[in-house]
Amino acid sequence: MAGDGYLPLFETRRAKEVIFYRVFAVSVFVCIFLIWVYRLSHIPNERDHQNGRLTLWVWIGLFAAELWFGFYWILTQALRWKRVHRQTLRNRLSQRYESELPGVDIFVCTADPKIEPPTMVINTVLSVMAYDYPTDKLSVYLSDDAGSDLTFYALMEASHFCKHWIPYCKKFNVEPRSPAAYFIKVGEARGDDHKSQSKDLAAIKRLYEEMENRIQTATKLGRITEEIRMKHKGFSHWDSYSSRLDHDTILQILIDGRDPNAVDNEGCALPTLVYLAREKRPQYFHNFKAGAMNALIRVSLKISNGPVTLNVDCDMYSNNSQAVRDALCFFMDEEKGHEVAFVQFPQNFDNVTKNELYSNSFRIYNEVEFEGMDGYGGPIYCGSGCFHRREILCGRKYDKETKIELKRGNDSKREESLLELEETSKALASCTFEANTQWGKEIGLKYGCPVEDVITGIWIQCQGWKSVYCKPERDAFLGVSPTTLLQFLVQRKRWSEGDFQIMLSRYSPARYAHGKISLGLRLGYCCYCLWAPNCLPALFYSIVPSLYLLKGIPLFPMISSPWIIPFAYVMFAKYTCSLAEFLWSGGTALGWWNEQRLWLYLRTTSFLFAFIDTILKTLGFSESSFVVTEKVADEDVSQRYEKEIMEFGAASSMFTILSALALLNLFCMIGAVKKVIVGDGYVKFYETMLLQILLCSALVLINWPLYQGLFLRKDNGKMPSSVTTKSLVLALSVCTCFTFLY
Repeated sequence: MAGDGYLPLFETRRAKEVIFYRVFAVSVFVCIFLIWVYRLSHIPNERDHQNGRLTLWVWIGLFAAELWFGFYWILTQALRWKRVHRQTLRNRLSQRYESELPGVDIFVCTADPKIEPPTMVINTVLSVMAYDYPTDKLSVYLSDDAGSDLTFYALMEASHFCKHWIPYCKKFNVEPRSPAAYFIKVGEARGDDHKSQSKDLAAIKRLYEEMENRIQTATKLGRITEEIRMKHKGFSHWDSYSSRLDHDTILQILIDGRDPNAVDNEGCALPTLVYLAREKRPQYFHNFKAGAMNALIRVSLKISNGPVTLNVDCDMYSNNSQAVRDALCFFMDEEKGHEVAFVQFPQNFDNVTKNELYSNSFRIYNEVEFEGMDGYGGPIYCGSGCFHRREILCGRKYDKETKIELKRGNDSKREESLLELEETSKALASCTFEANTQWGKEIGLKYGCPVEDVITGIWIQCQGWKSVYCKPERDAFLGVSPTTLLQFLVQRKRWSEGDFQIMLSRYSPARYAHGKISLGLRLGYCCYCLWAPNCLPALFYSIVPSLYLLKGIPLFPMISSPWIIPFAYVMFAKYTCSLAEFLWSGGTALGWWNEQRLWLYLRTTSFLFAFIDTILKTLGFSESSFVVTEKVADEDVSQRYEKEIMEFGAASSMFTILSALALLNLFCMIGAVKKVIVGDGYVKFYETMLLQILLCSALVLINWPLYQGLFLRKDNGKMPSSVTTKSLVLALSVCTCFTFLY
């Protein structure tokens, strides 16, 4: 128990601006309520309009859309209502527990050497091997779900290079500790800071480039040469390899941290390093990343059994060597640490453009929303950059009377030889091991959902455990974000589909979490789990008001009506607050505008496909799939991305929908202008149609990059002609039919 002299290992502060924001939020809600009152009290009939019938279903559709927007806005406020900031006190941790720090097992996951290049993978591995932490208490596991000998070869090369890299990092206290990222940083600095280490820098850089060249040569060749195969017994496992979906378990302990001979070039112990490709057979469903993670949990339990685990995606390298100690400040706090199940760090990216072309910075999530969830008991588990207590992942239930002891080293005696340990551990990663067990249900990561991380986090929190959001001043992890629009849309389609599946599953935060976690945290989860249904009101608002503008039929209050005030206030307040929030979080005005565009694109494509696929899966017409986001891009694509030119170069049904919607609004705006010129004049049209004019104009302006891709650009990133033709035909057909048949 903490005594009278207890000093916490972390501090928690409430956000200062919360009271002001709550008053503002209440005022917005009052106006949202007035909008609902307006819709209910002004239901039209056919005689209200001479220029066409304002059918009842349109009014009901608008009311339903506004009802949803209001409800969803309330959900978003739960993420802002009770924000907290955390700050760790690492000095106190070192003073108390430096000699008793727990073992930490680090899991790095990769699934495809073509999409996730081996060079990128080993940079992530090397960055976590070089943590500022006792190396004899670190164990790093690479899960290769492709079972690629190229990835194994790259890891084997990294196991040799780390003997030079780890002591170099500690000698000069370098950041970041991903070699590739570090050398880029040093090259950009070109100052006096690195003169004192110039000889060492030149030597370590030469070693890295030689290793990189060997790996890239093998990757380009597409296979491992016989000369290389003869140098390591591990390649013999590929003699019986059939395909990435049909092979035995491949497990190699490349560095045994308990071997006294496993030392770096300065004689210090090295971390344990393990390669694992779990067994795959066509007749067994492998459960994607969740299955790989559960295999890692079991195998690491046998080999190193660190009480704390960290999992990172292969493209998410460590950017802060102190992140382990930051996480332990929460786990090892004497008063509150026993409640903490996992510590989630924000996901940041090092290839985000200045104005965030594809809104990839996660700025609002990292700076605002996760802090809001933390105030209610913890953020979601994001699947990367997250530290867990092993026992909780293995199914331990919460008991406030019992504390999990972490203050121990990983010093258990091992009687098995290295070869025996490898053989006995292989069985833990077999296809049949989980049969008739609770793995994927009550133990490990949960199965049956594309976002296994989120559903696992909900389950853990519903057992009574809490999570913590840790956002150190220096980003803990940096990854690679999508560099094309299609990559971005497909990635978010998978996320929103998985979240919506959770909403409809037994783990729904609306039902399963009732009475188990706080109302605010449940609302926060619902905000993400209900991304997909946003497609319906967004599509309705993107199409119907513009079509009725084309016909000159008003759907909103006249400018002279007092009812226009709540509409105007909600629009102004929402977007002004959104802009202020974005700028306060460190973004730019153009970055905010790009984010609004991407939200529109998500709601009308990614969320739409996610909604349809989830409904089909629920009805039994389709199965879950897992699409790995591509981490590499062609040189010309990368150049356009750096110049912040949007990429449309692929023929996709998503692009057809986006283009058709953009053209439909453009045609409606042109038709409205024509009506003003040849019709009753500007003043009357302006008085009755102001809000529809503003809405249609905003949709036209925000789609400017699409119009460029359709008609003005000549590069390879322009919209394919097939998409342009289909979207033109579709938009013209809808406008023509509505004009002449309605």
